Amino acid sequence: MNRAFIFDVFGTLVDWREGVATIVGSAFAEHGVTIDAYTFSDAWRARYDPAMERIRAQGRAYVALDVLHRENLDATLAEFGIENIFGQDEREALNQSWEKLPAWTDVHEGLDRLRLLGFVAPCSNASVTLSLRLARFAKLNWDSIVGAEIAQNYKPAHEVYISSCKTLGFEPKNVVMVAAHNDDLIAARSAGLQTAFIARPREYGAAQTVDFTPTSNWTYVAKDLIHLAEQIEILG
Repeated sequence: MNRAFIFDVFGTLVDWREGVATIVGSAFAEHGVTIDAYTFSDAWRARYDPAMERIRAQGRAYVALDVLHRENLDATLAEFGIENIFGQDEREALNQSWEKLPAWTDVHEGLDRLRLLGFVAPCSNASVTLSLRLARFAKLNWDSIVGAEIAQNYKPAHEVYISSCKTLGFEPKNVVMVAAHNDDLIAARSAGLQTAFIARPREYGAAQTVDFTPTSNWTYVAKDLIHLAEQIEILG
């Protein structure tokens, strides 16, 4: 095979909001907490990019996303005034919700078809461990794991895309970055990769305000992963 497809995962392939809220909601119900689980999950996720930005800006040495998620969880529990309800073991279980996210309905067929056309791997901000565990849960059939931990930095830093291509043994021009986020694709294209946009208009629920449509002339634009596979199958 002479090409590879690398993928954003959170939002593009899996429904992080539904998955996290399901586990958070169960924990809240067990403790009689009446806070809406989706509201809490959105607040937890809102700390995601600022936490990574400190590392991208070299204000902090690289640490795995699992660590950032746990720190952000503690901060979010405090934000909602429920930091005294959950013990350390329960917090660890909540943090593992990011390993238990459901795939969007088109992903398994689309990923399997793309895998016949090239190597497939996640280019995620997740750690290798998180990526492996999530792949098992969501049944994502990868050929390799690349992304943030390999580069010791977080997307959209240039080196994440370049190191992913090098790890897989391909020139950037022979690698397609697949994402539901235009900013991810802007960075990938600047690193010399091909790009594929797939809209996920329900990623942030009713509050979503961005990434409904492509904002540039990406190499491919598809309604879902199956549609992307169909386009590339036709082109050969």
